[in-house]
Amino acid sequence: MFKTTEIRQRLITLKALLDRITRAWTNHDYENLMRFFVSVFPPLVQAERCSIFIYSAESDDVWLKFGTGVQEKEIIAPKEGSIVGRTISSGATIFGSGLESHNGFHALVDQKTDFVTRNLISVPIFSLAEKRCIGAVQVLNKRGKEGFTQQDEQLLQQVVRYLALSIEHNIITEEMINISKHMHEEMTRSAFKASDKHDFIAESPSMRQALATVRQIGSLPVNVFITGESGTGKEVIARMIHEQSSERRGRPFVAVNCSAIPENLMESEFFGYEKGAFTGAVSSRMGRFEEATGGTLFLDEISEMPLAIQPKFLRAIQEKEGMRLGGNRLHRYEFRIISASAKNLQDEVKKGRFREDLFFRLFSVDLILPPLRDRSMDILPLAMMFLEEVNTRFNKKVLGFSAEVLARFETYDWPGNVRQLEHEVERLVALTADGEVIPVAHCSLPKERPVLDPVESLPDSLSLPQQRERLEIRLIRAALDRTQGNKLQAAQLLDITRQSLHNKIRQYDIGT
Repeated sequence: MFKTTEIRQRLITLKALLDRITRAWTNHDYENLMRFFVSVFPPLVQAERCSIFIYSAESDDVWLKFGTGVQEKEIIAPKEGSIVGRTISSGATIFGSGLESHNGFHALVDQKTDFVTRNLISVPIFSLAEKRCIGAVQVLNKRGKEGFTQQDEQLLQQVVRYLALSIEHNIITEEMINISKHMHEEMTRSAFKASDKHDFIAESPSMRQALATVRQIGSLPVNVFITGESGTGKEVIARMIHEQSSERRGRPFVAVNCSAIPENLMESEFFGYEKGAFTGAVSSRMGRFEEATGGTLFLDEISEMPLAIQPKFLRAIQEKEGMRLGGNRLHRYEFRIISASAKNLQDEVKKGRFREDLFFRLFSVDLILPPLRDRSMDILPLAMMFLEEVNTRFNKKVLGFSAEVLARFETYDWPGNVRQLEHEVERLVALTADGEVIPVAHCSLPKERPVLDPVESLPDSLSLPQQRERLEIRLIRAALDRTQGNKLQAAQLLDITRQSLHNKIRQYDIGT
């Protein structure tokens, strides 16, 4: 007798094997099998040629997709007025003779394939799951004086049953791919249009909350500070806020990465310079403040702005004016500031690396973007969106992701967040042939998260209440740190009420 655990493990192993076999079946394999059937049917009944027709119930079209001499052409057969159409409509085998002297669909196909059809047998292909006709096989020109017989019909029907299995498997696979595409389109229709490049997927509660804030503040003339790890989409969100304002939409959106500008060039970058202001200034150039006038100035990685430039920067945005290097004329500025950082800016202020007055001047509203590992519901929709975009950009036709690839996507921590996911999809599409499903062999992600050694990872104390208390304290402090002390947002991250958070802070004497 097998134990329950052994049976369960065996079932898991068999399911994994079945998934692997299913994923190994590609569209190319299907086409090769159809051509095999086309070559097998004629000698089976001593005939010359064969055609396989597929019926689409959705469009009500009958397609000649595979056949002797068709040469990869797809020809639509009329459902009314053709032998194959009558076969599919009636679900009965039809015999035809003396066809060389009759006009019809067969004559049109003969013209395209340089053939003369004298007689044929048309056998319906039935779905084994739904008991409906999904196509037909026509075998043409029986050799000898006699035409096709009832014995030929019985023999063909036996083989057609196996043909139906292959066709139905392919039809279901294509329908699943189409459904996933429709689901993706439906999700992106309800999502924000973030840029010309792609939409912003938001199925997870945390990201929906962030987008709700964007809707609230987008049209208001308030400065915004966005906090989020690298790759979470801070600039994308900033552009969305810019587009929400009817006054600034269509006006400049000027993005500046403060960490990418050398300290000695920071002033000229923001204020601009006049010709001859310094060696190499062969012409005048407006600064970022002037470029953003009327629109939005997005300051990415604002925490990296050098302390030396911060007082001049503060004065410029307070007075809304400044002069170019080497110039004596004041230039008026009028722009909205959206700033972003992967660091906690309040900590930078406490450490003396960022001016407190500039900190309070920079933003009125703070917006926190969760990392991708905390919005697992968005991973697969994002992957589908990137697949569609990359296919278009690379001019490729990769069908989708295998189940193993999707499983790795969902269990991976994504330290590079959405940007890393996009780059991984680009890599997978580049390595996968057209018409194929992306195999797990191409995936660069680890099979699963690393598991800590069960002995080494044990704490000194095995007391469950004590360990639960330590974990709750760590999570509460992490949530408060991520939300910069905002208890309402911290409670939402912890998935508890604000009152529950308040009680736990008092219970554990957590300083805020």
